[in-house]
Amino acid sequence: MNWLIGVILIFIFLILLLDQLKKRKKKRLLNRLEKNWGKPKADPYYNFDEVSRYFNNTTSKDSAFHIISDQIKEDLDLDEIFKKIDRTNSKIGEQYLYYKLRVIESDSATDEIDELTQFMEKNSDDRLICQSELVRLSSHEAFNLELLIHGGLSYKPPYEKFLISLSLMSLSFIIIGVFFPTVFLLLIPVFCVNIILHYKTKTHINSALSAINQLNLTFLVCKNILKKSKVREYIKEQSFLKSIQSVRSKSRFIAFEKRLDSEIAMIPWFLFELIRILFNFESIFYFSLVGTIGKKRDDIENLFLVLGKLDLAISLASLKVDEELLCSPRFNNGKALSIQGMIHPLVEDCKPNSISLEGKSLLLTGSNMSGKTTFIRALGLNSLLAQSLNIAFAKEFQIPFYKVYSSIRISDDVLESTSYYLKEVHLIKELIAKSEEDKPCFFILDEIFKGTNTAERVAGGQAILKYLNNKKDFVVVSTHDIELADLLHKEDYDLYHFTEKIEAGELAFDHKLKEGKLKSRNAIKILDLYEYPKEIISGAEKIKSEYFGLEED
Repeated sequence: MNWLIGVILIFIFLILLLDQLKKRKKKRLLNRLEKNWGKPKADPYYNFDEVSRYFNNTTSKDSAFHIISDQIKEDLDLDEIFKKIDRTNSKIGEQYLYYKLRVIESDSATDEIDELTQFMEKNSDDRLICQSELVRLSSHEAFNLELLIHGGLSYKPPYEKFLISLSLMSLSFIIIGVFFPTVFLLLIPVFCVNIILHYKTKTHINSALSAINQLNLTFLVCKNILKKSKVREYIKEQSFLKSIQSVRSKSRFIAFEKRLDSEIAMIPWFLFELIRILFNFESIFYFSLVGTIGKKRDDIENLFLVLGKLDLAISLASLKVDEELLCSPRFNNGKALSIQGMIHPLVEDCKPNSISLEGKSLLLTGSNMSGKTTFIRALGLNSLLAQSLNIAFAKEFQIPFYKVYSSIRISDDVLESTSYYLKEVHLIKELIAKSEEDKPCFFILDEIFKGTNTAERVAGGQAILKYLNNKKDFVVVSTHDIELADLLHKEDYDLYHFTEKIEAGELAFDHKLKEGKLKSRNAIKILDLYEYPKEIISGAEKIKSEYFGLEED
C-alpha cells in the first residue's frame, strides 16, 4: 500500500514540476517579447518566395483599388521596406504584411488597421497574450497554411474512386469467409492492391501533413487569443472556428502515426496499419479530408486573415515606438497634397523635406547625388504606405487616394534584344493608358527618355509630361534637363530643385528641397574637383560655351 502512495506522490510531484517549468518558460517568453518591443528583428532571414505566396495566389486582390506591380516594387525597394517595417511574430503575419504592401484595398480598409494598431498600443497585456500565441506560428512550416487556402491539396488521383469499392470487397470476403473459409484466399489479391494504393496515398499524406498540422495549430492559436484577450471584441465574425472544427476532427486520424514516440507503441500501430490497409481507412479519410478542406477554404482564409491582421497591428504598434517621425496620413478628394517633414525610411540620417502642391504637378531638377531621386522615391513610397498601412514617415502627410505608378529603374534586356529606350517607351505608354482611366493617378518618373539624344528627349519629354498632367493626376518628374523647366513651367508644373556646393575643394550636399529651377551647372566643376586632366576641363568648358551657348556658372 505504501508503494502505491509513493507512486501517487511522485506522479503529483511530476505534474507540479511540469507546471512550474511551463510557467517559467512562458515567463521567459513574455520577458523576451517585452524586451524586444519597439525594436527591429535581430538578424532576420526572409524567403520572399514563401513570404509572397499568399499575395501571388490570392484572388481577393482582383477587386482591390490598386495592385502594386513588380516594376513599382523594384522602383520603390518594397522588399527592403518590408524588412524595415516587419516586427511580426508569425509567418502568417509576414505573408499578410507583404500582401498589404502590394495591395491597396480602399480608404476604409486603413481604418480597421488603425483601430487594431491603437488597441495594441494601449493594451500591453492583451498584446502580450497575442504575441505569446502568435510566436507558435513562427516556424518555416507555418507558411504551408496558405496551401490549404489556394488549393495546394486539391489533387485526387484516378484510383481514389475505387477505394470504397475495394474496402467493401475486403469486408464482404471476411464475412463470407467465416462460413466458407476458402473465400479468405480472395483477400490476398485485394490486400496486395490495397497495400500499393495505401503507400501511394502515403506520399500525398506526407507532403500534406505539414499544412494539415499547421491548420490544427493555427486553429488553437486563434481560439486561445479570442478566449484570453479583449481583442475578440474587434473580430466581428468568428463562425469560421466552428466550421474548421470538422476539418480538425478528420485530420487527427491522418496524423496518428506522427504522434508515436516509443517502440512499444509500434506494436498496436502495426496491427492498426494492417487494418487501415485492408479497408483503405487512411486513404478514404485523407481524400475525404481533401474534399472537406476544399469546401472550407473561405473559413481557413478567414482564420489566416484574422491572425494576419492582429500580427500586422502588433508590428505597426512596435514600429511606432521605434520611429519618431511617423504619422497617420489624411486623405483629400482634390488634386492637392500637403507634406511636412517627410523622410525616406531606408536612408540613414535622411534630411526631412516639405512640399505642397495645389492643382499642379512637380518638376525637380538637380545634379547626381543631390537628393532628387531619393525625394521622389520617398514621395511614392510614403504614398503607398499611407494607403496600405495608414502610416507615413513624415510629420504631416495629406494626399488624395490615388494609384501610384513609376518609371525609375529601367535596364536593357539583352536576352530579348530590347534597348533601354524601347523598354521606357513601352512603360510610359502604359502610364498614358492609366491616365485615361477614371481613378486619380500619381506618376513618378526619373530622367524621362534618358536613353535617347538631348533634343528629342526634351521634346518628347515635354509632350508626354504635358499630356499626363491632367485635372485629376499628379506627375512628379526629376530631370537633368533644365530646358524642361522652362517648357513645363507654363503647363501647370511647380519647379523645385536640389543643389550641391564645392567648398574647400570638396563636394557638399545639403539635401534640402528648394523652390524654383536649378540655376547652376556643376558637372564640369566636379570633373575638375576629382583632378581630371586640365586639357579635358578646358575642352569641355569650350564646347559648353561655343556649342551650347552656356557660360561658366
